[in-house]
Amino acid sequence: MSTEKNWKSQSNHKPYRDLKTYLIEKYGEPVYRVPIDAGFTCPNRDGTVGVGGCIYCDPTGSGFTVNRKLSVQEQMAERMIRLRSKGVKKFMAYFQANSNTYAPVNRLRNLYSSALLDDVIILDVSTRPDLVPDEVLELLASFKSRVDVFLELGLQTANYHTLMKINRGHTLAEFIDAVIRARRFGLEVIAHVILNLPWDSLEDIIETAKLLSALRVDGVKLHSLYVVENTPLEKKFREGKIKIGTLEEFIERAITFLEYLDPEIVVHRLVADPPHEGTVFGNWGLPKIMILNRIEKVMKQRDSYQGKKFSYLNR
Repeated sequence: MSTEKNWKSQSNHKPYRDLKTYLIEKYGEPVYRVPIDAGFTCPNRDGTVGVGGCIYCDPTGSGFTVNRKLSVQEQMAERMIRLRSKGVKKFMAYFQANSNTYAPVNRLRNLYSSALLDDVIILDVSTRPDLVPDEVLELLASFKSRVDVFLELGLQTANYHTLMKINRGHTLAEFIDAVIRARRFGLEVIAHVILNLPWDSLEDIIETAKLLSALRVDGVKLHSLYVVENTPLEKKFREGKIKIGTLEEFIERAITFLEYLDPEIVVHRLVADPPHEGTVFGNWGLPKIMILNRIEKVMKQRDSYQGKKFSYLNR
């Protein structure tokens, strides 16, 4: 049975290939992500590429906070103890905050190794597409004998004009190059996308889905644009220089993106929470579960599903 028919025949199934289901199918049970702040910064903050970072990026570089006085191993152990008390058995070590390949290879090797405690079955590293030279990809691939390896790369949009407006500090070409090389090393590649950037049209959303499908990325993480304090985006938002679309518009963009996305690509996230502190605007004031439920409800009402319009590639 095709993926498309499988979704349509199971009314209680999500109309897209969600991460939880994928992990259970692959590992036989849920796998829980443990976020890590390893003390990295970003070349788009420290002047190497740019200063100030992306215009929306909060000071933590991720939207979550941990005790940075704890080592990577201590952060993992502390969280895993709590999760084990709830019956969790398998874990993903998620290097989340800032650019997690922005260090010499030897330091990266030590940091990644220290996170691979017992029952950690996935190493997940989030970074920028201009920070994955072959020596870093080779290092990540070397861990495949012990765990599966995910590489998360921030794209946000296929519109290269918008990339400049949000001060990403890299080009579309660098993202494409990073994905192609990462796949050669056998890494599982996940792309990050913001669906409602004010400078993007619905056509840009479609092109982003098409690009990621053509590149054969393994997963996507989607979210809406949020505004936090002390960022260039906050200034533009308060001055009225940018307007964030309505929730209905976001839902329409999310559904359209999914319809054009290769049905084999895993949706690691469809909606995210804004940072816990300093948020000026985020998710229209709603919990992410409410937005997620509304997207799924509309998709089912329309008989919509991931890959419904995936007919543009010669495969």
